[in-house]
Amino acid sequence: MIGRRFHLVYTVQGVAALLRRHGWSRQVPARRAVERDDQAVTGRLMETWPQVEEPWRRPVPGSSSKTRPGSR
Repeated sequence: MIGRRFHLVYTVQGVAALLRRHGWSRQVPARRAVERDDQAVTGRLMETWPQVEEPWRRPVPGSSSKTRPGSR
C-alpha cells in the first residue's frame, strides 16, 4: 500500500520502525469475538490462500554461480 500510494519502497522492518517512531503499536483484541465462525474462516483461507501465495520455485532454473550466470 505504501508503494502504490507514495511511490516508495520500505521493508517490513522499516515500516515497523517508522510506526514505532510515531507512537503506534500493535493492536490485538483482548478477546475473540463471540460471532466468529472458525469453520468459515478456515474454509475461506483454504479457498483464497492458494491464489495469493506465490510459487516457491522460479519458473526458470537459476544459476549455480553469481559471477558466471551460464555456468550451469
